[in-house]
Amino acid sequence: MAILHKAQITPSKLELLSSWLPRQPWYDGPAEPVLARVAAARFDDPEGEVGIETLLVRAGDGPVLHVPLTYRGAPLAGAEEFLVGTTQHSVLGERWVYDGTGDPAYLAEAARVIRKSGHQAAEQVDTGGELVSRDPDLTLSGSGSPGSAGPISVQVNRIPTIAVDPADEGVLTGCWSGQETPVVLVHLRRS
Repeated sequence: MAILHKAQITPSKLELLSSWLPRQPWYDGPAEPVLARVAAARFDDPEGEVGIETLLVRAGDGPVLHVPLTYRGAPLAGAEEFLVGTTQHSVLGERWVYDGTGDPAYLAEAARVIRKSGHQAAEQVDTGGELVSRDPDLTLSGSGSPGSAGPISVQVNRIPTIAVDPADEGVLTGCWSGQETPVVLVHLRRS
């Protein structure tokens, strides 16, 4: 279960991403994007220390972009190139926000959800002492994979337009309002 806090976050995730996205080699949009949140869902960190989110955003009428993020209470050693920025969280304090593709917590949890045919975490919002259930607006589904022997790599599909073949194994798919047909967000690949 992912526990979220009703909090002020400064700068916001979208503000951080607006300055970070144009510096990414895979981004092909305006230099100063105005981003809109499309959908999001959370994964559980087994250690309970890292916030793990699958976030979909869009700049204007451009394509939907898949930006997995992690939120940490301290810098992640060796991951400077994946740092999106820092925010002030009114409940948790300073948070370091990383592109999930460079955070072992995201990579491990995405691989686990895929291998185990799992889904997004149940979300609970702490409203100041009371936990209230919230439905994510992004449905995530792992396909399972044929065994776990041998090294694998996790490949994130930044522009999720690839339809799912029913025979696909080793993928994480997503559906959201306006995209009811599952599309591939993440692949597990044999290294």
